[in-house]
Amino acid sequence: MSIGLFTDEVIDHFSNPRNAGEMEDANGIGDAGDPSCGDTMRLYIKVEENVITGVSFKICGCVAALASASVTTVLVKGKTIDEALMITNKDISEALGGLPEQKLHCSVLGEEAIRNAVSDYRSKMTI
Repeated sequence: MSIGLFTDEVIDHFSNPRNAGEMEDANGIGDAGDPSCGDTMRLYIKVEENVITGVSFKICGCVAALASASVTTVLVKGKTIDEALMITNKDISEALGGLPEQKLHCSVLGEEAIRNAVSDYRSKMTI
């Protein structure tokens, strides 16, 4: 069952977002945005011994953007840095049971935010 354009998974993550909010002790932060629609995402990661042990997000956007951010955190938590970098926007969309074509850019936010958060983490570890 789905509501309008969205699957039950999308509606569930929108209604009950996982890991929402700022993370004070994050050691990697990644921003992503889509200027064409105004959706923006900030992903916070806490890495310990190369494993993402904590993750949270802040989002400004539509139903699909919030659901994509929520499921991104679920997919990333517990992964090594290298495993997290293998997560694609397709993985994010599939974890939500699919997104309408006009909303696929929302899953790209998650992929970009992961890469940017890892890059931020790595830049801090080389200082």
